[in-house]
Order: sequence, then structure tokens, then C-alpha cells
Amino acid sequence: MHGSAPDIAGRGIANPIGAVWAGAMMLDHLGHPGPAGSVVDAIAQVLAQSEVRTPDLGGHAGTAEFTREILSAI
Repeated sequence: MHGSAPDIAGRGIANPIGAVWAGAMMLDHLGHPGPAGSVVDAIAQVLAQSEVRTPDLGGHAGTAEFTREILSAI
């Protein structure tokens, strides 16, 4: 995860991968390795097969759009 990023606060362009991946790590820690793996695999799938990217990755998608792409991959 990253800091507070005041330069992009409230703009809806933060990359959600750190938060989503942290959720996957929590699932794994709580004894749910299957769902955790599905989340991590979805992140990898979006990065490998989709052009949806937040600005920090060279794209134009917002946080919500990128998150929806991950959810669709799950």
C-alpha cells in the first residue's frame, strides 16, 4: 500500500491493486487460500490481458473502472 497521496486525493484515480491484494492476503491468512488465489489471479489477468490502467500505470482509467475490471476477472 502507499501513503496518503494528497496530490490525487478525491480524484478517483488511485491504483487499487495494493488494497485489493492486501484483501487477498487477509483471506489467505484467515484460511481461505482458494479465494485469495482467485483475487491474485484476477489482478494478474487484468494486467496481462486488459488495457485498463490507472494513470500511474500509463492509462486513463479511474479507481472504480480498474476495480470493476478486477471483479469481472474473478
